[in-house]
Amino acid sequence: MAQAPKKTFRKLDGILLLDKPQGLSSNQALQRARHLFRADKAGHTGSLDPLATGLLPICFGEATKIAGNLLGSRKAYDTVARLGIVTDTDDAEGQPLRERPVGRYDIATLDAALRRLTGRIQQVPPIYSALKRGGEPLYAKARRGETIEIEARQVDVHAFELLSEQDLLDGDAPQLRLHVECGSGTYVRSLVRDLGELLGCGAHVAELRRLWVDPFRDPRMWTLESLQALAERDPHCLDACLLPLEVGLVGYRRIDLTEDAMRRFEHGQRLNLNDESPGECAVFDPRGRARGLGRIDDVGSLSPQRVFQRHGDAEP
Repeated sequence: MAQAPKKTFRKLDGILLLDKPQGLSSNQALQRARHLFRADKAGHTGSLDPLATGLLPICFGEATKIAGNLLGSRKAYDTVARLGIVTDTDDAEGQPLRERPVGRYDIATLDAALRRLTGRIQQVPPIYSALKRGGEPLYAKARRGETIEIEARQVDVHAFELLSEQDLLDGDAPQLRLHVECGSGTYVRSLVRDLGELLGCGAHVAELRRLWVDPFRDPRMWTLESLQALAERDPHCLDACLLPLEVGLVGYRRIDLTEDAMRRFEHGQRLNLNDESPGECAVFDPRGRARGLGRIDDVGSLSPQRVFQRHGDAEP
């Protein structure tokens, strides 16, 4: 039986706004997208649980160099909190630990509890999480039954709001539809768990969808199914689904360099800009292409932090 031809991968730069399906880990979704695009290098900008759906920015090629910067961006979610049941993972994929009666909560009571979990708060991450201790994810330790003590950490919750109170009328499965906007490192599962404790009934995440990640506030997302259909019809169409690396840098201060200064920057040389505004910046060449990330110090000198080795359009 003849073997299928070996897939060849190519150099490709850009950002894909993937609509991650439920049931796949972020890495599984990343690998499927990478194989569809035949990209030799790819990374995502922050994991979503297998239960979760929604925006998963995937960076190809040189865009992977800004993936870590996007990890710390503000994010927004819609979630459904199932009241009355606590699980070991704080979501519907876990095992129930205990059930409690659900009271009749009015809007004022719910809003007061939500306000207590808004702002700069201390949060204990879930035991079943990808956070590492001793080089190993916590979920691996939890699956072995190890006792794990997790310290609370400071996170920013910009919004934690009720979307609809109608769900409370469903006595068989009392739930709340909620909107969350938060900073890096915040776990929606922990927010919902803590909300349940404040209400005295317990709760877990039944549904979770990520709506946006800065700077992609109004994202045009692509499903794996739609990408697969494009690939089967004409693989060349896939590249039109990518955003340029520059779109991921819109939050950075822009520094434009001449060709000569650009060559010096790419060779790691410090440039004296006499700039009085220190901080991180995105460096652009005369053609308007981002060529790297830099930092301006207190005396106005620009130092390279990351240099992008940009590729032209690769032929399949």
